[in-house]
Amino acid sequence: MGERGKQDDTDGDRAAQPRSRDAKSQRRQPLTSTRSLAGIQASRTPEYLVIGHICADLHADGRVVLGGTALYSALTAARLGWRTAVLTRGLYGRKVHGHEVPSLEPYADELSIIVQEAGSTTMFVNTYSAGRRTQQLPQWAGPIDLRGLPPHWRNAKIVHLGPIAQEIDTKQTGGLTAGFLGATPQGWMRDWPKPGGGKVSTTHLRLPPNLVGGLDGIIVSDEEIADCRDTVEAVGSRRLGAITMGDNGSRVIFGGKHEHVAAYKVPVADHTGAGDTYSAAFFIKATDRSVSAVKAAQFASAVSALSLTGIGVEGIPTLAETETFLKTAEELPVRR
Repeated sequence: MGERGKQDDTDGDRAAQPRSRDAKSQRRQPLTSTRSLAGIQASRTPEYLVIGHICADLHADGRVVLGGTALYSALTAARLGWRTAVLTRGLYGRKVHGHEVPSLEPYADELSIIVQEAGSTTMFVNTYSAGRRTQQLPQWAGPIDLRGLPPHWRNAKIVHLGPIAQEIDTKQTGGLTAGFLGATPQGWMRDWPKPGGGKVSTTHLRLPPNLVGGLDGIIVSDEEIADCRDTVEAVGSRRLGAITMGDNGSRVIFGGKHEHVAAYKVPVADHTGAGDTYSAAFFIKATDRSVSAVKAAQFASAVSALSLTGIGVEGIPTLAETETFLKTAEELPVRR
């Protein structure tokens, strides 16, 4: 569908700044410096825009791996054929607090990326015990300023709000004019000791009514639903919601109805980013009026399943791979 961009080696490009309704506030709070890895796509309205931190996951063996909804969902959309853009904040391609954070340059041929530079990159340390994850957040890149969006980016066919650590100010989302506004709100439900970082805890999702009323889709995991059930049901009663449940599939909510969709059987190499790939695929199919909510969830489940078969972002499939897989895909049994 979309034309993929070519890498632009020019550094220090300042993103176009849309007019603010409050000129005094704009003068008091100038935009952070930005750089663009955008290439040819920058001059065209993206079809899929993701806003959120691309984070650095710190592994016990010393590896630093880029992750986060902004990266996984954006690459999913791009590989499904959509012209895709990302607005993020952090430091990449350099040593940050003693850790070598990878560059975003390898993704510049697939994505248009605007980076609002900060004093750090958002970092996570994940520990697993008895199947449960404990997170530490030692470094935070700070809030993303939505005034840093080029004006034409605000008109993307899909805008995906993908916070992972309270980096999106919900008050700034009112200026978005997307054809479809979707959210994966996990980052609005995370809290941690500030300043200085520390153990991540969860809190109840509280979004302003105007944002809840403007959402066309919302997706959360079964581990998150207890903290956001009211919001998910509110969006699902009017438009679309989904709850991902790992190998037990997902539950899609549309017009107040609930329908279970099975997961697919695949050899699993890595679970990282499976929910983010599901979300992007679901939002994409949800914009097609000829596709039902259940069919959108089935497609999203297939994309997510295929992502499990590879390591990290390398597992994210193309549209052709997904369509081929669906012809012979075997559903997993539903656990009761």
